[in-house]
Amino acid sequence: MREGAAEVRGPAPADLGGASRWGLRQRWGRLPVWARWVAVVYAVGFAQGACAHLLDLVRGGIHAYASYPHVAYQVYFISLVVLDPLAALLVVRLRRAGVWLACGVMITDVTANWTGNWPWIRDDPAQLLRPVGLLPITLFGLFVVVTNRSLRRAFSRTATRVSRTPGPR
Repeated sequence: MREGAAEVRGPAPADLGGASRWGLRQRWGRLPVWARWVAVVYAVGFAQGACAHLLDLVRGGIHAYASYPHVAYQVYFISLVVLDPLAALLVVRLRRAGVWLACGVMITDVTANWTGNWPWIRDDPAQLLRPVGLLPITLFGLFVVVTNRSLRRAFSRTATRVSRTPGPR
């Protein structure tokens, strides 16, 4: 192999835009403290959701959600094995698209869970008080929807501040 044949030109693969040249640590450091906490809650919540859906898939295979009335629900819940960690990753990388994805996933997740579980809730409303199930999913969904706009703005301000700051030469 020729010397210099492996030379890489242009930005490093991890550099996904002008704002990322400072690195993830510096961008997290520029976020307000409240935004850091919100982003961590998002990441932990979506990581937990991904693990729960993955565990369901391992236990029940592709028919893990056969109790849901429509195939669309079953496909959606299986797709959360990919969508949940993607939302967590994008939020950790401080991408506004991650906040949008998180909001969309939670709106559809809460809706699908309520719709699919409605017959059991109607028969036994005490199921809502369980620490696992609809209550935490609904509360997390409300948290994501309520904090969505503010977190996107914080991510935008951080990216803008970083890109206006002259970089090392």
